[in-house]
Amino acid sequence: MTNRIDEKFTALKRDNRSAFIVYITGGDPSLERTIEIAATLERAGADVLEIGVPFSDPLADGIANQLGAQRALQAGATLPKLLYTISLIRSRISLPIVLYSYLNPIFQYGFPQFEEDALAAGVDGILFLDLPPEEGIDSSHAHRIHRIRLIAPTTPEERIRSITGHASGFVYYVSREGVTGERDDLAGSIPERLGQIRKHTTLPVVVGFGISSPAQAAQVAAWADGVVVGSAIVRKIGELGKDPGLSQKLLDFVTPIGDAVHSVVKGT
Repeated sequence: MTNRIDEKFTALKRDNRSAFIVYITGGDPSLERTIEIAATLERAGADVLEIGVPFSDPLADGIANQLGAQRALQAGATLPKLLYTISLIRSRISLPIVLYSYLNPIFQYGFPQFEEDALAAGVDGILFLDLPPEEGIDSSHAHRIHRIRLIAPTTPEERIRSITGHASGFVYYVSREGVTGERDDLAGSIPERLGQIRKHTTLPVVVGFGISSPAQAAQVAAWADGVVVGSAIVRKIGELGKDPGLSQKLLDFVTPIGDAVHSVVKGT
């Protein structure tokens, strides 16, 4: 069975363009509004939707995403409820969906049942933030649910070879040390590090952490196969809260970033 992630990156490569990947916290500000937000982000030009599983101790996340997880948990989000919500999202959008999670919620759920339920809900990829690739989970669904792997600025080349060897779907390059969050500038080492990673894999390589403006997104799109924007969107959702105009205001905020990514044609 063809994975939606593969289909999306193949289509974008054919057009010499990068993927616009957006991150939200599942259940923020509520599970019901997460469905609305997902549909809005597709309209805004997103190519891939990352949905974070809310967790009480998100150590890799900055303040915006920490608060997003807190709001979701306070609103009653749980992993079973989120998977059901994703099944409703899947009935409304065609975007590839990647679950972004710490290990603990999945461990508590049970790996075999989680993967069965995630596949049934329409999940296309899983990114475990704190699971070393050597501890990868064997699964009959591994070829149908991609294992997205993270590479950091400090990852040595030998380790890059090992990580990419366990990856599928795409590789996520974390452009900065530290936690997620908006930044005023981009790390100057991104192009060099992407070159190092590409020596070891033919998978698409996307860049995230710190990208928050159209100008930054366009710059990264010229280097990478995908651009991830998360904290800026989560912060905007937090600001809008229960605003009845959330969808339109979010659309107005996100569309220029997506347009900037898609405006970059590689090789021209």
